[in-house]
Amino acid sequence: MAPSLPRPQRVDVQIAAASLLCGLVLEALGLHSQGGRLFGGHWSLLPLFVLAGLELLRSSRPQTALACGTLALVADQFTSGNLASILMFTDIVYAAVVYGTPAAARRIPVTTGLVTVAVTLGFLAWFQEAEAVLIGFVTGVVSFAPATTGVLVRNHREAAEAAKLRAEQTALLAEMDRAQAVGAERARMARELHDMVANHLSAIAIHSTAALSLDDPRTSKDALAVIRENSVDGLAEMRRLIGILRDQSGDLEPAAAPTLDGLATLVGNARTNGLDVTLDDARIPEGPKLPTPVELAAYRIVQESLTNALKHASPGRVTVSLVQEPRALTVRVTSPYGDPSGPRAPGSGAGLVGMRERTELLGGTFESGPESSPDGKVWNVFATLPVDPADEGAKE
Repeated sequence: MAPSLPRPQRVDVQIAAASLLCGLVLEALGLHSQGGRLFGGHWSLLPLFVLAGLELLRSSRPQTALACGTLALVADQFTSGNLASILMFTDIVYAAVVYGTPAAARRIPVTTGLVTVAVTLGFLAWFQEAEAVLIGFVTGVVSFAPATTGVLVRNHREAAEAAKLRAEQTALLAEMDRAQAVGAERARMARELHDMVANHLSAIAIHSTAALSLDDPRTSKDALAVIRENSVDGLAEMRRLIGILRDQSGDLEPAAAPTLDGLATLVGNARTNGLDVTLDDARIPEGPKLPTPVELAAYRIVQESLTNALKHASPGRVTVSLVQEPRALTVRVTSPYGDPSGPRAPGSGAGLVGMRERTELLGGTFESGPESSPDGKVWNVFATLPVDPADEGAKE
C-alpha cells in the first residue's frame, strides 16, 4: 500500500490558491511572459496548475516539489508562459532550501549557481551578443537568488533555535544551581537547628523523666532547676537562629558563632546535666588561630557527641580530647557503650549525619562506632579537620 501524501499546511494552501488566482487573472487579461512559442493559446495553464499543486507540497515534500517544479517550468518555456508560474517556481526553490534536508540545503544553492553560470556562458556563446547575459541574469533571479535567500533564512532560524536551546539549557542549569544552593542552605540550617537545641531538649527530657519517676522533693527541685536553665538557653539559641533566618543582609554565617574557647562552658553544662566529662585540650595556646569554620565544626561535633552520650551512653566517664597538628585538628570523644540504666531520650541519628556532613564540607574525615578499650567497650567519635592556610576561606 502506497503511503498517502501528507496533509498540506494552511500557509501552503493559501500560497497555492493566491498564486493560482493571480495566474488565472493574468491569463484572462492575456498577459504572458513570452511569445512565439511552440504551444500558444491556453497551454500555459497546464504548467500553472501543476506548479500550484506542487505549492501544496512546499513544506512537507520540498525536494519532490522542486524536482517536479523544474520539469513544469521547462515545459512552461514551450508555451506563451505565465508570470505566476515563474513566481511559484522561485517560491518552491526557496522552500526546498528552507524546509529540505541539510544536504539539500547545501546542494541546491551550488547547483543553481552552476546552472546560472552555464546558461549565461551557453547563450553568450550561442548568440555571441552581450544581451545574452540578460538570459543568465533572469535564470539567476529565478533559481539562484531564491536559493541563497533560503540559505540565509535557514541559517537565521538554526541560529535562533540554537540560541533558544542554549537559553533553555542555561535556565535549566541556573535552576539546578538554585535548587542545589537551596538544598545546601536547608541542610546547613537543619544542622544548626539540631545542634543548637538538641542538647538542651535532651537534658530537659531526661531530667523531666527523672522528676516524674522519683518521688523526692529535692531531686525534683534540682531537676526543675536544670530544666529551667536548659529551657532558657534553648530559647536563646532559637531566637538567635530565627534572627539569622530573618536577616536580609546576605550574611549566611551564624552570628556570634561559638568557638573552641566555649568548650569549658559546654563541658560544665554537660556535667550539670549528669555526665562525668573530662576535657583534654592539647591545642597549642600560642599557635596560629584556627579558621572559623574549623572551630565551629569542632565545637558542634563535641556538642553533639555530648548530647548523644547524655541520651545513649551507659554510666561512666566521657572523654573529650583535641589535638592540633601542623595541618589538621583532631577531635575525639569517647563514651561508655552499653544500655543506659537511667532515663533516656529518643534519638533519630540526625546528629551523626550532621557531624559527618560538617567534616566532609571541610574536606576532613569522620568515623564513629563502638570499639574495645582497656576500660571496656566504648563509643568513639573521631574527626580530622584540615587547617591548611588554603582552607581558611572554606565556608560552612
